[in-house]
Amino acid sequence: MIIAVLEKRANLMLQNQDAYLKATGGVRLDEPAIDLAVAMALASSYRDKEISPTDCFVGEIGLTGEVRRVNHIEDRIKEAAKLGFKRIFVPKNNLQGWTSRDKIEVIGVTSIAEALQRVFA
Repeated sequence: MIIAVLEKRANLMLQNQDAYLKATGGVRLDEPAIDLAVAMALASSYRDKEISPTDCFVGEIGLTGEVRRVNHIEDRIKEAAKLGFKRIFVPKNNLQGWTSRDKIEVIGVTSIAEALQRVFA
C-alpha cells in the first residue's frame, strides 16, 4: 500500500522496481506509525539520496497521502531524543497545543509529499 501511495501522491514510479523490506533481529512491524519511516526509506533508495542518520520518522500514511495522527507522540519524541536523533518528523495534527521540551527538532508534516520535500529539498 505504501508503494501505491508513493506512486500516486509523490510521483515516484516504483511499479517497475523490486522492493524489499527487512527488519533487523526479527522485529515485527505491526505498528501503523512505522509507515512514514518505510515510505522515506523507499523514496531514499529510489532517489539514490541518503537520509540523515539523525532523522527519525513517525506517522501512519493514508491512501490519499496524508500523514495521520499516532498515539503517544510525546513518549515517541522523548525516546527518539534519548536515542540520539536530532530531528523527528511527525504528523502535524499531533502537535496542536503541544511543544517539545527535548533536545530534538520536531517537524510536523501533513502529507508524504511534504515530508519528501522537506527531507530531500
